[in-house]
Amino acid sequence: MSQLLINHSQDLKRLRDEGYQLEVCDGHLFVHHIPYVNIHKEVKFGVIVSTLNLSGTKTVKPETHVIMFNGEQPCDKNGVIINGIQHSSVSKRFSNGIITSLSFSNKPPQGYLNYYEKVKTYATIISSPAKALDENITERPFNPIIENDVNSVFKYYDTNSSRANIEFINEKFINQKVAIIGLGGTGAYILDLIAKTKVKEIHIYDGDIFLNHNAFRSPGAASIEVLEKKPKKVDYYKDVYSKMRNNIFGHSYYLIEDNFKELNSMDYVFISIDNNLIRWSLVSYLNSLEIPFIDVGLGVNSVDDCLIGTVRVTTGTKYKNDHFENRIPASNNPNNEYETNIQIAELNSLNAVLAVLKWKKLSGFYQDLENEHHTTYSINNSHLQNEEVIV
Repeated sequence: MSQLLINHSQDLKRLRDEGYQLEVCDGHLFVHHIPYVNIHKEVKFGVIVSTLNLSGTKTVKPETHVIMFNGEQPCDKNGVIINGIQHSSVSKRFSNGIITSLSFSNKPPQGYLNYYEKVKTYATIISSPAKALDENITERPFNPIIENDVNSVFKYYDTNSSRANIEFINEKFINQKVAIIGLGGTGAYILDLIAKTKVKEIHIYDGDIFLNHNAFRSPGAASIEVLEKKPKKVDYYKDVYSKMRNNIFGHSYYLIEDNFKELNSMDYVFISIDNNLIRWSLVSYLNSLEIPFIDVGLGVNSVDDCLIGTVRVTTGTKYKNDHFENRIPASNNPNNEYETNIQIAELNSLNAVLAVLKWKKLSGFYQDLENEHHTTYSINNSHLQNEEVIV
């Protein structure tokens, strides 16, 4: 309820987006981490508490200009009590354990129009002396917000989307089940990006061990202690991203034709493997079930003392599926341009970004004017080319 009310109330949402630490409890708004100076000229932190005036799930104009305070008497930087806001000294206990013993009054002529004005005004009055003593002190700590919506996949609140007002667009991913086949460099970056969306489930498949070379072409920075344990890639990445979100399902084995059926319930599948025979079998299988997929590949070669090559993203949907033979490698021919094992982190991440951009277009997150189903990026001329469009 707390985050739902904040999401629906522009004044509370603005406070949260500006870094104030909010809590809603017992029909009151609690603003934590408000710095103040006490009579001993010490910097302390208190809590501003305000009654909430609501209409349904939104705030309306505050019914009172008075606030309560959990803490000692706020003073100026010399330890002199700020008398201009004094109101009363009445103790009140709330179910979250906060006890207020002071209340303050600072009434503008027309009252406060909303809770943003009210909280910001009092927070400024109370915290300014503390900030004058220490410029590093702030009333806006930008602390992580614990996600208390039992239906959310995240373990803390996605303030990036709320600050950009794109939460309703993010809802387009909410019921999706996505599989990532292969957690090499590109697959790991795909997981990094998908994990930060609201997809319902992420299934990751790979039978390999996470080794030193993987650490140098993957997001993040694995420790030597992790590498010495030789974890399965699936277990390593599940552990990393489960700190942020729920519903990551690890499958620490390779997908072969005998277990392709595990993909039957997926809404989208990313293929990021280096075995072209399995790649082609996967493409054929997913196409037969009309499951949309995005296949990625890197082709990098050493020429003289430079690297050249191509990053490839090929998409298959029920609307466009007649181009695979010409675009997706079907054999493990060592002379094939996509089968060199030169992988560089920025190319892996670019490959993943292009793939995830296409997935987000298919999901309606981004506008898609070309409906391309094959994209390549050439390194040496920086040329990005879209082909296999739907006409």
